[in-house]
Amino acid sequence: MRLISTVLAIAASILLFSCARTRIKEKEEWGKIFEKHGVKDGCFILRDNNHESVYYYNLKRDSTRYLPASTFKIFNSLVALETGVAPDDQLIIKWDSVQRRPEWDKDMDMREAFKVSCVPYYQEIARRIGKDRMQHYLDTVKYGNMRMGGAIDMFWLNDTLKITADEQLGFVKKLYFNELPFSERSQRIVRSLMLREEGPGYKLYYKTGWGQLPDKNVLWVVGFAEKIVAVKEPKESMNKSDERIYPYFFAENFELPVDAKVDQWAQVRLDILHDILKSYGVLN
Repeated sequence: MRLISTVLAIAASILLFSCARTRIKEKEEWGKIFEKHGVKDGCFILRDNNHESVYYYNLKRDSTRYLPASTFKIFNSLVALETGVAPDDQLIIKWDSVQRRPEWDKDMDMREAFKVSCVPYYQEIARRIGKDRMQHYLDTVKYGNMRMGGAIDMFWLNDTLKITADEQLGFVKKLYFNELPFSERSQRIVRSLMLREEGPGYKLYYKTGWGQLPDKNVLWVVGFAEKIVAVKEPKESMNKSDERIYPYFFAENFELPVDAKVDQWAQVRLDILHDILKSYGVLN
């Protein structure tokens, strides 16, 4: 009975955050995709918005909070744009001359910083936003556990702020439909920052994250896909476009040992994402 109660509580959590009034189904076969890529402890949650359905693998992990790591750059960008800390995505922040990574060690604007996931750029953004304004938006959005602790430039990296895969999915779904407490402009700009791939019949928007903790690494991919279907509308149709766009929202999370190699696993998380989206028919 205790196990049943726990499962029901987790399911209720998923319903609460992102899946209200939807059909929910487990996808055990996605576990084989994780196993194929050498991942033992991972999860995935997908919302098919057109059919109001949610599919998940590893329900317990989907509903457990972890540090967001660089997926927090989505939120950080929104707050920066909304508060005017960043007038637009062309805000340049000067390199502080500390050598870290070749792709980070230069002056850059927000668009490039988001693309290369430049931590120092977004730490400076957070410092300019300040604790009071950042906490206001964490509370207003109800982002994860909404905790900042004492460090304005580290709380999403040091395991103070935590969020579930299900909450991440609900967050990007609201971002897609302009339902977050930010202006339409801020949300539109951030969605454009997230566009990472385009192919025949699809666009893929996401942000990756890699959280390093003393006992493990936590990896993320969070975002949405647009499946683009060519149609021939009747002459009397109000829709004059030759395309229909179907959105799918997703969050992927898994953990690795502390000695995991960045170069190898950074690509593996994207391979898992592609394999799962292909298995569901989002990608060709």
